[in-house]
Amino acid sequence: MQRKFYLYIFLLILFINACSVGKEYQRPTVQLPQQFDAAVPSDSGVAAIEWRNFFKDPVLIGLIDSALQNSYDLQLAVNRIEEAQAYVKQSKMNYVPTVDVGAFATSSNPSNNSLNGKSLESFIGQNHVEDYALSATVSWDVYSWGKIKYQKESALADYLSSYEGARAVQSTLVAEIATGYYNLLMLDKQLDIAQKNIELTATTVKMMRLQKTAGQVTELAVQQTESQYQTALLLVPELEKQIAIQENTIRILSGELPSNIERHADMDSAYVWDNLPAGFPAALLSRRPDVRAREMELVRANANTGVARASMYPSLNITASAGLNAFQASDWFTMPASLFFTLTGSIVQPLLHHRELKTQYEVSEVQKEAAIISFRQSVLAAGGEVVNALVQIDKLKTEQEISAAQVDTLSKATGNAALLFKSGLADYLEVITAQSRSLAAELTLADIKRQRLAAAVELYRSLGGGWE
Repeated sequence: MQRKFYLYIFLLILFINACSVGKEYQRPTVQLPQQFDAAVPSDSGVAAIEWRNFFKDPVLIGLIDSALQNSYDLQLAVNRIEEAQAYVKQSKMNYVPTVDVGAFATSSNPSNNSLNGKSLESFIGQNHVEDYALSATVSWDVYSWGKIKYQKESALADYLSSYEGARAVQSTLVAEIATGYYNLLMLDKQLDIAQKNIELTATTVKMMRLQKTAGQVTELAVQQTESQYQTALLLVPELEKQIAIQENTIRILSGELPSNIERHADMDSAYVWDNLPAGFPAALLSRRPDVRAREMELVRANANTGVARASMYPSLNITASAGLNAFQASDWFTMPASLFFTLTGSIVQPLLHHRELKTQYEVSEVQKEAAIISFRQSVLAAGGEVVNALVQIDKLKTEQEISAAQVDTLSKATGNAALLFKSGLADYLEVITAQSRSLAAELTLADIKRQRLAAAVELYRSLGGGWE
């Protein structure tokens, strides 16, 4: 009879575990273009290149290396992974019964005039009672209808989400360091342009003063030229300030104290990428870590829906206790008289819980829908970032060509204006205007070069590069 009892319980457990009320996760449909541009996409986009091979500047590679080792943002992301991993380990143990071991000793001496005291006196001849117990209790909560499976799935999805989140942090960090570094090269170039312009303008000021002494120009011409010289001078401390701030920003991103950055490259020698392959748009779903993190959040929300629904169904609990029990310490370990054993099985069906369980299920469904929306939004945003980066790369190349031609034209115009002024065929305003426009054009060209480098970095990041 006892064997049949155990057999029925075992079959009941198998039946309950075989039943699942939740839905298996299926990736929702998302909007993605067939390809990113008119060219035939390659199987492997630029994102598959390891960041060490993507960037060519050894100083930049060293800065990224340092950032990945010391960044506090990345350290926090790793901590979140470890936290989620602990919950995964816990979820795996939900199938295992809980075991408690305890030893108890009680001594009671009721009043001689109390009912308990007189009862004990009549039964055992004294009203002092001792009780000693040593027991082990095994309790097995079999959360039916797939609840344990969904709990484990939810914990695993949370872990994978944090893991992809750490990848996203690294990818963003690599892009930020690279963009900051190229911004630093641009500022170096602009500072060099400003200093050369100061030398040129200083020569013009001397020339104007000589012309005034000769009575060929007025004091106004000298003042206008000196104002142009002072404008160029103002650029130097402003650019030096921006350089120092940019250096400190890169250091802080790397988890280091603010300090200067030794560098040998300049904007003109920086490696410029051409014809970067974007790959297939569908690869974003597997390469972009932030998109993958959003999908894992959706998987977790789907699993939580299964947990909430399973909580509305019956649950089975099995409890077994065994140990030693005696009224006197001397008989505590007497075998087999002091041995005891109990086995209890219960099935509980939730009925009235103030609508709590149904509310939890409805909320989980709403959260699942929100996770679907968030996932689709992240995919759409990722595709948009790639397209925008490709447009920038294409148009900035054209802008750079036009800007370089403009710099060349204005450089010649500045020289011609100075010669014409000496010959008396141009006035001082033409000289000042030519120098001012030449300075602005050179500064603009440096900025366009920086934008072009930054656009390539953004394309690399938006395609899911930088975490390998």
